[in-house]
Amino acid sequence: MPPSAANCAACRTEASLFPFTMAFQPVVDVVAGRIVAHEALVRGPAGEGAGHVLDQVTDLNRYAFDQACRVRAIEMAAALGVDCGLNINFLPNAVYEPRACIRRTLDTARRTGFPLNRLTFEIVESEHIADLDHTRSIIEEYRRHGFKIALDDFATGYSGLSRLAELRPDVIKLDRALVQGCDRDRVRLAIIAALVGLGAELDIEVVAEGVEQPGEVVALRDTGLRFMQGFLFARPVLEGLAKPEDVLAPLRHG
Repeated sequence: MPPSAANCAACRTEASLFPFTMAFQPVVDVVAGRIVAHEALVRGPAGEGAGHVLDQVTDLNRYAFDQACRVRAIEMAAALGVDCGLNINFLPNAVYEPRACIRRTLDTARRTGFPLNRLTFEIVESEHIADLDHTRSIIEEYRRHGFKIALDDFATGYSGLSRLAELRPDVIKLDRALVQGCDRDRVRLAIIAALVGLGAELDIEVVAEGVEQPGEVVALRDTGLRFMQGFLFARPVLEGLAKPEDVLAPLRHG
């Protein structure tokens, strides 16, 4: 997809964007007992949910919004002292030319001192990929800079096995719909165990999203899954980070 003057101009319309900010939610390694990343989640200025913000994204401001989200996430993470990974959701359809569209991300990381190899870009499951070859070119360019690629909400929406085969991500994040109640559902747990095994075979990191119950942690850990994210550990914190001692408390208690 070649760059165009219209797309370049669209990226420069940030001044007219609606207001938004970021909340951060930790990803935990339950085996090592440490926070390995924080996911930046878009929020309204008063803490309104992501839906409130995304409903304001149009074809006219999509490019500028995608660029602004990256910049704001990195700036805030650096200011908050994030010393681990940072996960940022992005819209492949808002990237018209990988090398051109990554410049502001690179400039922001350098300006703030945030290491490039700590960045993971998550492809959201609701994003229909209009041009598969174009998306592969984005991934290739991002990896050239040391970024990782994750498929978010895996096993729902567009994020299935075919997308896994097509895009070859570094990380898959299992959707809450699959994770919820897995400790009481042998079918769900068997599917998760199979995906963990597949991840090990393909050298893909598997993260369980939406973990809310201690029993789920035990069941997931027994499958070999070690990376988890969810309300059990911490809710997203608006413009801040959850305290590590609070995040890791569920592991100490059991």
